[in-house]
Amino acid sequence: MRTVVALVGERVAAFELGIVCQVFGLDRAEEDLPVYDFAVAGAHVGEVATTSGFTVRVTHGLDHVARADLVTVPAWPTLADPIDPAILDALRAAVDRGARVLSVCSGAFALAAAGLLDGRRAATHWQFTDLLARRYPAVRVDRDVLYVADGPLLTSAGAAAGLDACLHLVREIHGPRTANELARRMVMPAHRDGGQAQFVDLPVPAAEDDYVLADLLDWMSEHLAEPLPVPALATRAVMSERTFARRFRAATGTTPHRWLLDQRLRRAEELLETTELPVDQVADHAGFGAGDTLRHHFTARRGVGPAAYRRTFRSSPN
Repeated sequence: MRTVVALVGERVAAFELGIVCQVFGLDRAEEDLPVYDFAVAGAHVGEVATTSGFTVRVTHGLDHVARADLVTVPAWPTLADPIDPAILDALRAAVDRGARVLSVCSGAFALAAAGLLDGRRAATHWQFTDLLARRYPAVRVDRDVLYVADGPLLTSAGAAAGLDACLHLVREIHGPRTANELARRMVMPAHRDGGQAQFVDLPVPAAEDDYVLADLLDWMSEHLAEPLPVPALATRAVMSERTFARRFRAATGTTPHRWLLDQRLRRAEELLETTELPVDQVADHAGFGAGDTLRHHFTARRGVGPAAYRRTFRSSPN
């Protein structure tokens, strides 16, 4: 892999473009790291606006894409607009001749529009996964991962997950020693555990239209450490269990058990981020009882265990 192109449209996301520039666009020959022939290319040469208020100059046309070993597609900020057919043709031609294609964040939409992701697994930022699945139903959208490699295509989740994908590609081509050294130069881990689930902000279902349940939800939130069986909750709400389950789902969109699990996970996250309590005590305060129970649910929902989550998100002391 010698020639790398960042393919942009009428606008480009500055940070995501910077990611591929950082990995593939710097001369690191003196550090004994790979050096690539890197360029920014588009359907038209000239100034292109960024999402951050400044412009970048595109110096190469699509003919440069036709010679690239790797075509990178930064986040695509104009999702509401059709993509230039010439860009889609360039992406198809790149794959047909054996080049690799890597997208960052919403750049996956350009690959999907070209038909390259049909029948393949793909990732994008968690905010866009539902839109990608609706717009391109032939794509097997994976909502929980930082990146997906499927054949010659590598798609990544939001923003910094593009760095994870780039390092994965470097590791695959040049080996783990090179990837680790490059990661050290960028002051980031060579590999992150888990997936997007640990970064998704869980919604807090509301019950504004059901005042009885709204008061009950507030009470439940204040008593997460206590056993909260459905029969006791139904009694507190002065309802039969069947009526309580029906009203609860209508008001929150989920079951009492799932709602409690979500809130207890949120409480555990808060304690892991802001305290030094041992995991067993976090489990007790959050209502899981035992540390093993917390680890089971936390890993299933977040893709990493409580200890790994704390290392990533622990607030720095003042």
